[in-house]
Amino acid sequence: MKNAKTLQKPTSRPALALVSLILIAGAGLLIFLTLLGGAIDKNPTNQFYFLEADTNGLGTAPSLTRWTFWSTCSVTDGRNVCPRVRAAYPFDPRRNFGSDDIFGGSKYYLETRFMFAFVLIALFFTVCALFLGLLAVISRIGSFLSSATCSVALFFQTVTAALMTAAYVQGRNAFRSVDRTATLGRYNFGFMWAAVACLFLATLMLCVGGVTGKRDKGYSSRGTGGRKFFGRKKSTRSNRDRGSFIDPERQRRMEKEDDD
Repeated sequence: MKNAKTLQKPTSRPALALVSLILIAGAGLLIFLTLLGGAIDKNPTNQFYFLEADTNGLGTAPSLTRWTFWSTCSVTDGRNVCPRVRAAYPFDPRRNFGSDDIFGGSKYYLETRFMFAFVLIALFFTVCALFLGLLAVISRIGSFLSSATCSVALFFQTVTAALMTAAYVQGRNAFRSVDRTATLGRYNFGFMWAAVACLFLATLMLCVGGVTGKRDKGYSSRGTGGRKFFGRKKSTRSNRDRGSFIDPERQRRMEKEDDD
C-alpha cells in the first residue's frame, strides 16, 4: 500500500499542469475572440460588442450603435456593421458622433484607450504562460515560471476587465438616464471575466503543482533517511543490551577466582 501511494504522488503535478494548460488556452481563446469583435465581419464575431445603445438623432450616429475595440458599428439583423476599423477605438459618445447633446469626456476616453493596451499585454503573457506551461508538466521549475508569467497575464486581464466594466456600465447608465435604451454585450463581458477566472485558477494550480512536487521529493528522502536512522539506532541499542549482560558475568568469574 505504501509503495502504491508513493507511485501516485508524482502524478499530481503533471495532472495540475495539464488542467492549467487547458485553462490558460481557454483564457487566451476568450481574449482573442473579444479582440476579433468588430474587426472581422464574420459569424459569430460580428455579434460581439461591449455596449449597444439608442443613438438616434445624435450627430452622425446611426439609430442603434454598438461599441467594440475597433469602431462604432450600426446594427443590421442583430449583427455588427462596422464601416471603418481603427485600433483602440475609444468609448466617448460626444467625440464619436461630434455632438454636444450627449455625455462624454476624458474619463471614458482614457479608460477604453488603456483597456485596449492592457488586453494586448494580457494576451501576450497568456501565450507565454501557455508555452512555459509545457515545462510545468515535467518540472517544478516550469510550474513556478509558468505561474509567474500567468500571474502577470492575470493582473493585466483583471485591470482590463475592471476598466471595461467601469466605462461601459457607467455609459449604459448615462444613456438610460436620458431615456435611451442601452444594454451591455453579454458575450464580451462574459468572455473577459471568464478569462480572469481561468487565469486565476491556472495560476493557483501551477503554484500548488510546484509546491506539491517539492513536498513529494522531500517526503521520499525523509522516509529513506528515517529507515536508516532507526536501523542504526536499533543496532546501537542491541549492542548496549549485549554489553549489559556481559559485564555482570565477568564480575562473577572474577569473584570466584578471588574465593579460590
